[in-house]
Amino acid sequence: MKGKTFTETQIVKILKDLDSGKLAADVARENGVSKATLYNWRKKYGGMGASELSELKALKEENRRLKHMYAELALDQRLAKEIIEKKL
Repeated sequence: MKGKTFTETQIVKILKDLDSGKLAADVARENGVSKATLYNWRKKYGGMGASELSELKALKEENRRLKHMYAELALDQRLAKEIIEKKL
């Protein structure tokens, strides 16, 4: 089951709370996430500002979309090649 989705700004604020010396258990409880989530966020986004995090997410989405387009084009090319070979 998927939990609450946090904005880039919220994640950065939560990580700043964690880095300011607050206990991970307290930060997790205050924000309704697990300590594991906090540590995963820190590992993944540590040191980033909200704009950098937003840009990273946008780039990941663009990369996903481009990979999908590439797969479709490769399939189209393969099918076209098979049709041409059958005609010859």
